Amino acid sequence: MLYSEIVIAGCGNPLYADDGFGPAVIEEMQKLSLPDNVTIVDAGLGGPHFVFSLLDPEVTKKLIIVDIADYGAEPGQITKLKPEDLPPGAYRDAHSWDLAEPLQRIKDQIDITIIGVQPKRVTAPEFEIGLSEEIQKAIPKTIRVILETIGVENGFSRMDLRKEERQQNGTAETCDCTEQS
Repeated sequence: MLYSEIVIAGCGNPLYADDGFGPAVIEEMQKLSLPDNVTIVDAGLGGPHFVFSLLDPEVTKKLIIVDIADYGAEPGQITKLKPEDLPPGAYRDAHSWDLAEPLQRIKDQIDITIIGVQPKRVTAPEFEIGLSEEIQKAIPKTIRVILETIGVENGFSRMDLRKEERQQNGTAETCDCTEQS
């Protein structure tokens, strides 16, 4: 079995500044203790075209995609979307591939949630490694949203995330995640 019941896929390219958000979230999630039915994967740019096509709807019931999403908010703000919330052509990678189309093919078989963060800067085609401060601060909040979305009560991990967020922000904040519907 390639993937489990719940798959969390971080999409993006760390070579283009904030576009590396998805892989950065996955890197942090690898430090957590998660149930055996959860698989986390750095899907890079190949997520929609390769990784998502490998999902078996008989096994995978929930797909969480973590990526940047330009929806006109303040940098670092988090939103939850469903594939039907994405207008045609609105969700593209750096190579102008439409990423919504592969999701449309599997959305009736697998529960899909896209957790997007508003980027501050994406530098494609110019290389720039490193996330902006606003996007870096969104990582612990995003992980909390993911854990809540998949119904994982991981008290130890959640305490560590709150501690990390206090160190980064100076105070613990609740996620001001907006849900699109």
